[in-house]
Amino acid sequence: QVQLAESGGGLVQAGGSLRLSCAASGRTLSSYTMGWFRQAPGKERDFVASISRSGGVTYYGNTVRGRFTISRDNAKNTVYLQMNSLKPEDTAVYYCAADPKVSLVELIRADYWGQGTQVTVSS
Repeated sequence: QVQLAESGGGLVQAGGSLRLSCAASGRTLSSYTMGWFRQAPGKERDFVASISRSGGVTYYGNTVRGRFTISRDNAKNTVYLQMNSLKPEDTAVYYCAADPKVSLVELIRADYWGQGTQVTVSS
């Protein structure tokens, strides 16, 4: 069993930056594909980014590619999402996901999810 806890959300002005963290407990993170999703009010949960077990391969959603960077520190059991050039449309609850079996593009089927952290970008 893996428990995921997101942190780092908050209120930021458009053009600003935030770094989200997802700390895992219960199992060694290095065995899990990890990623981030987001969900705005009244909308479906959308894929943001994912990262392979070693951190050597990353995958991004079209709306964040070039602005967001996903990384991981397996020694700290933590995954990060650096968000730059934030836009009001990035406002959402951001969720961390983990799974030992699915691929980077299938992470929506992950078994483990965090509770989410709110990111609000003001115009």
